[in-house]
Amino acid sequence: MKNLVFAILTFLVFLSACSKQEPASFDTNQEVKVHYDTVAVDSFSAGATSVDIVRQIRMSSQKYQDSVKEAIKLQAEEKRIKDELDKENKKKQDDEKKTDEEKKKNAAETPSTPTKTE
Repeated sequence: MKNLVFAILTFLVFLSACSKQEPASFDTNQEVKVHYDTVAVDSFSAGATSVDIVRQIRMSSQKYQDSVKEAIKLQAEEKRIKDELDKENKKKQDDEKKTDEEKKKNAAETPSTPTKTE
C-alpha cells in the first residue's frame, strides 16, 4: 500500500513537471521599447514653469526692483503736488471769503441816502 501511494504521487509529479507549458524566461529576440518622454525642455519656455514661479523670478530681478522704487517715488511726488494744490485752493477760497465779507461790511456801514422824488 505504501508503494502504491508512492507510485501515484511520483506519477503525478512527473505529469506536472512534463507539461507543455512555456518557460517563464523572456524572449531575447524581442526588443524592449521604453516609452519615456526624452524631449529637452527649456526651463524658461512656455509651459515649462508655472506662472507663480515665473512671477517670483521676475519680481526678484533688479530691473523689477528698480521699477518698483521708481513707481513709489512717482506716487510720493504726485501726492506732494496734490497736497500743495489743495492748500493753494483752500487759501484762495479763504481769501475770497474774506474779501466778500469785507465788501458786505463796507456796504452795511455806508448808509445809502434816499433820493427825494417829487
